[in-house]
Amino acid sequence: MRTRWTVPALTAAVAAAVLAPAGAAQAAPSHAPRGAHGHTVRCVFTPTPDNPAAKPVRPPARKARARGTVEVVVRTNFGTVGIRMDRRNAPCAVHNFVSLSRQRFYDHTRCWRLTDSPRLGVLQCGDIYAAEKGGPGYKFDDELTGKETYPRGTVAMGNWGPDTNGSQFFFVHSRAEIPPAYTVLGKVTRGLPVLDRIVKGGIKPGENGPRQDGEPVHPVKIYRVSVHG
Repeated sequence: MRTRWTVPALTAAVAAAVLAPAGAAQAAPSHAPRGAHGHTVRCVFTPTPDNPAAKPVRPPARKARARGTVEVVVRTNFGTVGIRMDRRNAPCAVHNFVSLSRQRFYDHTRCWRLTDSPRLGVLQCGDIYAAEKGGPGYKFDDELTGKETYPRGTVAMGNWGPDTNGSQFFFVHSRAEIPPAYTVLGKVTRGLPVLDRIVKGGIKPGENGPRQDGEPVHPVKIYRVSVHG
């Protein structure tokens, strides 16, 4: 997934392409998945032949629960982060995250990208090979109201642009003044100090010196993602 943090542009304004490639259209609010009935919804997972699965993985079932919460535990070399995901808010996205976690897609991967600027502070995870490289081999639609906000502790999907979700997600470690174009999975319930330690470690400098966006100085390794609920 290509989630581009256009950090320099943030100093002038929150760019429309903060989390998407340059030139990508902004996501219009998406309503609940079509086919919603009672406590389940129908989700569509579309193959992406030009971006095949980075690990052997099956797309989730097309029917997802639309009520209740899921407790997620992410174990890293910096410590453990707990997340509560709300199926009512994003049934297909949570369903997808649960499916990938249970297939151990996220196990033994890294969070390749750290951003820390006055307007954007996020840790990006879910790519297999490197930053922006290695997804599940399919995509699915956004689940948005247009009123999303991203305070500290938010966990949300990364994307290439409208309706291009896959495996990439991000933690908001401080703030994220971005458009309401990224499906919210849930929020961190424990382990915010883990994110703070990662940020304190810094970002690898570039050719011109310090950067606000790039690979963490100290590799952030995900050992295991487990789900309950």
